[in-house]
Amino acid sequence: MLDVISLGRRPGSMRTVNRVVPSPSRIGLDLVAIEEGADVELDLRLEAVSEGVLVTGTVRAGTVGECSRCLEPFTGSVDLYLTELFAYPNSVTEQTTDEDEIYRMVDDEIDLEPVIVDAVGLELPLQPLCNDDCAGLCPECGIRLAIAESGHGHEIIDPRWAGLAAAYGAGSEEPSSAPDSKINEEK
Repeated sequence: MLDVISLGRRPGSMRTVNRVVPSPSRIGLDLVAIEEGADVELDLRLEAVSEGVLVTGTVRAGTVGECSRCLEPFTGSVDLYLTELFAYPNSVTEQTTDEDEIYRMVDDEIDLEPVIVDAVGLELPLQPLCNDDCAGLCPECGIRLAIAESGHGHEIIDPRWAGLAAAYGAGSEEPSSAPDSKINEEK
């Protein structure tokens, strides 16, 4: 919450706000977010305009997340640029817009939390990666491919051919105990 009573309502009056505040809650998405209590740096300019207070500036915060490919935890940061109008009570803007179209000032205070939550949600990736070339996990054994030995792989036998592979030995050219060889021995 920012108190704007000292700003007044004279269009053109301005003040800057440089603060570090703790995040009041977890802000972000399921896999990556700003943690509750993490420092959020605000470098804002508040400017009185005819219909309200225009807030512009940057918001920076550290993020923590889980890679969507390899599931390893990672840290990062988010750097947002905000431009948002908070309408005065009983202004033309407030009267001509729907409740959820524009932010409103209440008791000479503006609440930046919903603005930051919305901006962070749009800025963060839906599928975050620990690094751009993350190879992910092996689909068979689940080991991280970044730490697996070179040439890591698994020989997979189609279940429809499993009986035949067992009869002839998986991967060998010679029959191990093929049914035909027993028939030939009896003749």
